[in-house]
Amino acid sequence: MRKHHPENERVKRRYFVYLREAKRLSEATVDQTAAAIAAFEESTGYKDFRRFRIEQAQRFKRVLAEQVNPATGKPLAKATIHSRLMALRSFFQWLCGQPGFRSRLCYSDADYFNPSANDGRIAKATRERSAPLMEQIRHVLQTMPAETEIQRRNRALIAFTILTGARDSAIASLSLKHVDLAYKKVDQDAREVRTKRAKTITCFFFPVGQDIEDIVIGWINWLKTEKLFGPDDPLFPATRVALDGNRQFAAVGLDRTHWRDSAPIRRIFKQAFESAGLPYFNPHLFRKTLALLGERLCTTPESFKAWSQNLGHDQVLTTFTSYGAVSTYRQAEILARLGEGEATPTVDENTLQELAVLVRRLVQDGSNTGY
Repeated sequence: MRKHHPENERVKRRYFVYLREAKRLSEATVDQTAAAIAAFEESTGYKDFRRFRIEQAQRFKRVLAEQVNPATGKPLAKATIHSRLMALRSFFQWLCGQPGFRSRLCYSDADYFNPSANDGRIAKATRERSAPLMEQIRHVLQTMPAETEIQRRNRALIAFTILTGARDSAIASLSLKHVDLAYKKVDQDAREVRTKRAKTITCFFFPVGQDIEDIVIGWINWLKTEKLFGPDDPLFPATRVALDGNRQFAAVGLDRTHWRDSAPIRRIFKQAFESAGLPYFNPHLFRKTLALLGERLCTTPESFKAWSQNLGHDQVLTTFTSYGAVSTYRQAEILARLGEGEATPTVDENTLQELAVLVRRLVQDGSNTGY
């Protein structure tokens, strides 16, 4: 049985180069697109793309609707189906402009990969993901042991995440030289640190408490004085695995190498929260915690702009739309107070003027970013 089509493979190779070089997409995104196209080819029996018929797109949508996620045993999520169909839609739109396809395909053919309007709304719906409270994070840090060097690293890792708001991929690649304790600053240099979209970010410690800051400072000083780590050594070293007394592989301490990816960080978070008797909150949700904290602490547009910039956001609107949504609990609390006739706080003229400036900036940010 055919497992590939030679002409299709050559066309796909050109398309993947286009995605990487012209569209500047990440390797992970290109891999997801490749998987979607391969699934479509399988559903057609690996027919030549030049022989595309709209019935193939219709059949592929039925195939996706009947597929089961092997990890959960449940049908594929609407968001997963939507992303695969959109990858196919973009691919066939590109094909329409390629030599050899212009006379065989038309741009409207690609529209047959669109999901139903209802499925599209379900796939793109924003669903609230609760962020950990600062009290919960402190509880986790207080319950984490710090006797071995691995335990000390794990506790400092969680403290550093809430102290800086850095993403887990960046944290995994940070070196000691990127942290300046004198200025309480972290330089996420994109030439050496795996930041989102390779953007260089300078952030300062968030005011989340001296106790959390002390954990991070103590960890860095311990690395320098006890482990004799230098500027280029990792801020959070990978675990060194070796044979133990029973001649079995086990964690025996810290290595002088960086983590290859952020998967170990997420495992550490999961274990720490479960050990503390709390639901698992992934590292990225700490950024939402900081965004909500900023809404309470920042009293002027300028201060919130600084807070937003410290999270690595160029536009304030990103912080508002991506992290600053009012939780349903807070929403209910506000509406209950309004229903009880609670008086609205008086706002002075200066604050009103600052709010007006903020609104104008948000409108401008939205027009610049497409929001």
